Amino acid sequence: MTTVPVPRVGQTDLSTADAFRTIAELGGDLAFIVDCATGSLEYVSPGVDEMLGYSSAEVRAQMERGGDGPLAALSALCAGLPERLRRFGAGDASRLRVNREFEVRRPDGGDVAVEVISTLALDTAGRPCALLGLVRDVTPRRERERERKRFASMLNHEFRTPLSTIDGAIQRLEALGTKADEPTRQRYRKIAAATDRLIAMLDDYLSPERMAGLGSQKRENAVAPRLLLEEVVAQARVAGRPVTLTTDDLPASLRGEPSGLRLALKVLLDNAVRYTPAGSALHVTGRRVDGGIALALRDEGAGVPPDDVARIFDKGYRGTNTTGVAGSGLGLYMARSVVEVHGGSLAYAPHAQGGAEFTLWLPVQGAAAKGLAS
Repeated sequence: MTTVPVPRVGQTDLSTADAFRTIAELGGDLAFIVDCATGSLEYVSPGVDEMLGYSSAEVRAQMERGGDGPLAALSALCAGLPERLRRFGAGDASRLRVNREFEVRRPDGGDVAVEVISTLALDTAGRPCALLGLVRDVTPRRERERERKRFASMLNHEFRTPLSTIDGAIQRLEALGTKADEPTRQRYRKIAAATDRLIAMLDDYLSPERMAGLGSQKRENAVAPRLLLEEVVAQARVAGRPVTLTTDDLPASLRGEPSGLRLALKVLLDNAVRYTPAGSALHVTGRRVDGGIALALRDEGAGVPPDDVARIFDKGYRGTNTTGVAGSGLGLYMARSVVEVHGGSLAYAPHAQGGAEFTLWLPVQGAAAKGLAS
């Protein structure tokens, strides 16, 4: 196996390319270098035959010749280089680094899934002098994703089957048990409600559609505080509650996991609706305080009984005012856990004007806080 030495393009010393090539190959990936001035392939890693099944000479010929061969996607990097350089020169910074994934057909008939990351190396004047590329075999990653989806599908099926049986049985009991006493009928309704919740959880977390989307989108890591509050307001109005929104100097965004924070606020809203008179008002506020932001929800109900205040965030705890109200005692516990993972806190206090007020505090960037867990 022979390879072409790394060139000197123009008067530029490509020591950066040497380092890039070495690091890529130490990590088990392939590296290639294309001369921006000539568009020719100047280097490709000797491990190319092991990963793709083609020799360095075959890869070179395919990339420089172009066409629809098995390495057509790699060839497109060379063929599209002039346009890429033109767009970069015109100020399109997105052309500096490009990621692609595709399948390569090996000579033995098998396919290998690869990720190609290419970046333009710039000289001291900021002009592109070489295209540095990394080719990574992502077949094992794709296989893990397929296994995860198969496992989730299996779980969905294994849980849904008995739940469907329970759901059908409880519906039949309710329909035929017209002479059952009221406590028995209430138990039927609780079983039916619990079954519905579990089936809904399967649809939310283990549905084929959700699993198919895993890995297809970059996970969000920023959230707009005002948008979170506006969503709470919209949900409150859907629940038939008059609601006010007051905000003061909130940052445009902060680091956080949007779905987790939405869950925490949804728990607070659900509790406010559940434990206050129908039609009573809710008050949503957001402001900067103590190096972070405070997002608060206040109701006009009776508030948390004094004897329960110390334990309302405990796992599984249900207060003395929950008699006859469905629930698991996990809502506030989960909400506080989510907020603490974000380096924040969740607190309760009776409001001076009456009712309960829950305040969710989150740090802004630069403030002292725990690191956000994955």
